[in-house]
Amino acid sequence: MANQDDSFIREVNEELRSDQMKAIWTRFGGVIIAVAALIILGTIGKVGYDYWQDASSSESGDAFLVALDLAKENKSDEALAALTKLEQDGYGSYPVLARLRAATLEAEKGETDAAIAAFTDIGKDSRIPAALRDAARLRAAYLLIDAGTYEQVSAEVEQLAVPQNAMRHSAREALGLAAYKAGDYAKAKSWFQQIAEDTESPRGIANRAQMLLDVIGASGKA
Repeated sequence: MANQDDSFIREVNEELRSDQMKAIWTRFGGVIIAVAALIILGTIGKVGYDYWQDASSSESGDAFLVALDLAKENKSDEALAALTKLEQDGYGSYPVLARLRAATLEAEKGETDAAIAAFTDIGKDSRIPAALRDAARLRAAYLLIDAGTYEQVSAEVEQLAVPQNAMRHSAREALGLAAYKAGDYAKAKSWFQQIAEDTESPRGIANRAQMLLDVIGASGKA
């Protein structure tokens, strides 16, 4: 009899638990499903986004390599078209790299003014990493040595010619060459001396600076 009582009590408890679960599911089932769906969708979204990132980066990288190959084959117009498209539709760092390469191509084609304008725009674009902006300013400055004035070169790179800047050596060389071309030998000498006295100046830049210092000294003009 006791066993039958125990069995009956278990059946009653199980029935109660079943009724409770039904009530809970009726009340909260929709919420539970929604939460589960959000978790699944979140997981799918994360995996999908990671895949999209990898695919987009890979696609942009392939497009950049195609543009570089076109440039190597002297198909400048086609290369510029491909780079322009990459600037607009590319992913990650590739739009910036495309802008830099396109500006270089314009310089190689002899479109100096367009190249200078492009490099100057990159140098002023605060969205671009500082190192790339500085590199663009230097490129514009070297083009301006022949195509512009000392003041234009100075506007591009004098801010880089300070002791703490890693690109100071090239900036000083550009300033020295621009001053030399302008006939301001005293200013040119000052910039070249800064290069010669900087123990961290790269050998090639230091050698060129010393050669021009010797030329200026021999001329007696500064």
